[in-house]
Amino acid sequence: MTHPEPPTAKRPRRADAARNVQSLLAAAKELFDEHGPDIALDEVARRAGVGNATLYRHFPTRQDLIVAVYAGEVTALREQGATLLESESAAEALFTWLDSFVVHVATKRALALAGTESNSERRTELFDHWHRSMRSTAQKLLSRAQQAGTLDTGLTVDDVLALTSAAAIAANGAEHARGLLRIMRHGFAGAPARPAE
Repeated sequence: MTHPEPPTAKRPRRADAARNVQSLLAAAKELFDEHGPDIALDEVARRAGVGNATLYRHFPTRQDLIVAVYAGEVTALREQGATLLESESAAEALFTWLDSFVVHVATKRALALAGTESNSERRTELFDHWHRSMRSTAQKLLSRAQQAGTLDTGLTVDDVLALTSAAAIAANGAEHARGLLRIMRHGFAGAPARPAE
C-alpha cells in the first residue's frame, strides 16, 4: 500500500522512517480490518515490528493513524480507477471500480468516522478532500462509458455515487452490497437470479 498524500504536503522522510511508516500503516490496516479502529495501538506497533515511541512519533494520536490508513484506501481506489481507464471495456471498467467502491463504503465508513469524530472542522475538510478524489475518478470512468455508448448519457456521477453509497449503507455487509450493485446495474426487470446459497 502506498503512503497516502495528506491534504497538506510534508517534508520527505528518511528511508528508514518511511519504511517504519509503511510498516505501521500496513499493520494498522490489517488490525483495523480484523478488529475495528478501537484496537490497542501497542498491538499495531508490535505487528509492525517497531517500538511504541516510533508509532507515536509518526502518528501522535489514534485519529492521526486512522486518517492515514483511510486516506490510503482512498488512494488505492483512485489508482485502481486510473488503471481501469486503460481497460478495453468502458462499462466493465466503471462497474469494476463501483464494485470496489461499494465494498469500500460498506466496510470503511466506520473507520472514516472514527478518524474524524472529535473535530467537525477537520471532518469536513478531510471528507471534502476524499469525496473530491473519488468523485473525480468516478466521473472519468462514467464519462468514458457514456462516450462508448454503453450507459445512459442522462446519468450523472452524483446519481451513480449516491445510489452506490445508499446500497452500501443499507446492505448487510460487503457481499450484500455487491449484490445490490449488480441489481442496480441490470435493473429490476433484468436482474440476474441470485446464486444459490
